Amino acid sequence: MPRWTKRPDGSNWGDFGPDDQRGRLNLITPERRRAAAAEVREGLAFSLSLPLDFPRGAGMTEARLPPQIFATKLNGEDTYNLRYSPAHRDIACDDAAVLYLQRSTQWDALAHMGALYDVDETGEQRVYYNGYRAGTDIVGPDQSGGPRALALGVENMAETGLQGRGVLIDLRAHCGDRRVAFNYDMLTEVMTQQKIEVEEGDIVCFHTGMADLIVAAGDDRELAMQAFSSCAVIDSSDPRVLEWISDTGIVALAADNFGIEDAHPDAPDGILMPLHHHCIFKLGMPLGELWRLGALADWLRSNHRSRFLLTAPPLALPGAVGSPVTPVATV
Repeated sequence: MPRWTKRPDGSNWGDFGPDDQRGRLNLITPERRRAAAAEVREGLAFSLSLPLDFPRGAGMTEARLPPQIFATKLNGEDTYNLRYSPAHRDIACDDAAVLYLQRSTQWDALAHMGALYDVDETGEQRVYYNGYRAGTDIVGPDQSGGPRALALGVENMAETGLQGRGVLIDLRAHCGDRRVAFNYDMLTEVMTQQKIEVEEGDIVCFHTGMADLIVAAGDDRELAMQAFSSCAVIDSSDPRVLEWISDTGIVALAADNFGIEDAHPDAPDGILMPLHHHCIFKLGMPLGELWRLGALADWLRSNHRSRFLLTAPPLALPGAVGSPVTPVATV
């Protein structure tokens, strides 16, 4: 049976097939990868990841804790500085970690955000991109095998290699570290000033400066709180911003802030995060958060460029709804 007979307005459900789980990443074709590779002229690489123990001071939700590293056991002993046996001179270390997958530099998978929607005119129910169902395709901890995304898990993103052309829009260069919500007019003004063009298949990165402020804050709670209330965000209450995302054919968004957009708790349609709703739920677009873009932005600005080869596959962790990532930009 089809999962839906009525798709949300403005969505692309079914455009890539009735069982599609990759969404707009399907638009990164071999031709688009070759165009991305053509942006490599200097051979310089920029790591775009925060250390996974950041943010430290404050600002993150209490549901996402810092990583915990511990030694594995071998024959009852901690495998750290361990000599295998009296007969051997080798020593070894081996460890494990508990990671909260969406604490630091991360991707949101397509199972991260769903909505209440009437897919078959029988009443609203909890659904995700392309009509995948809560309780059937995304099972909770109270269900057999859960919690787990049986569909739309982050492994579907990993299988693509997630490599394409990145385009950086430098919002910090326009407004500094002030908290500014960029609507469509402001966004297009910045793009015109910076001579930025985006094309179908591109991955757009917004530089706001927040990640650099988080690193500078370190363990200082007050500075960390200031960082999380500073810097640019996207004004997702402006429908023209969402229309721009649809019309350009971009395949993913990432930013060096937390959430890319501001939440709208009093929105009349009941959508708290309109950009997340539009991108993940309607278009099948992954979102990247807390990427560290400062050094890349400085280099691009000084060299009058905005495009680069971006390689950013998540962990191939079946069933996860998000993943840490170490994106690499090559220019």
